Amino acid sequence: MADDRESLLGELTRVAVPGWAIRVVQLNSVVAARLGVTDTDVQCLHVLDLYGPATPGALAKRVNLTTGAATRMIDRLVAAGCVRRVPDPGDRRRVLVEPTKEGVERASAAYAGLVARTREDLADFSDDELRTLLRFMTAAERSTAAEVQELQ
Repeated sequence: MADDRESLLGELTRVAVPGWAIRVVQLNSVVAARLGVTDTDVQCLHVLDLYGPATPGALAKRVNLTTGAATRMIDRLVAAGCVRRVPDPGDRRRVLVEPTKEGVERASAAYAGLVARTREDLADFSDDELRTLLRFMTAAERSTAAEVQELQ
């Protein structure tokens, strides 16, 4: 039984998760090309979608860029019509970056096929299995963030 568990863990950690991560990176690259931006720019759009408007410095930290590189990223996203700079309502001296309606719609459309396929993939999973997957994905994201921090 322990060998079965070790075999399953090996399959997950050495094959399934890395293979899936590679495919996600590939998909993000294709989406970036369609949007006329870079892969990191797509990460920025995801960050803004998840956490809302942010300062350029906060975006730089979340996508692991220097502030100068983040400024260039924001410039590209503005030029592509995906984000805009707006005054921070809490401090008019600061600027926030927020996604545009067009940017959100274009990004959502680019990922619509994957969302539909994922929903199909998950259709036969029980609620308990879905909760287990969600628990794993949440833990994996936390562990990956910790590893990024450790390696930096």
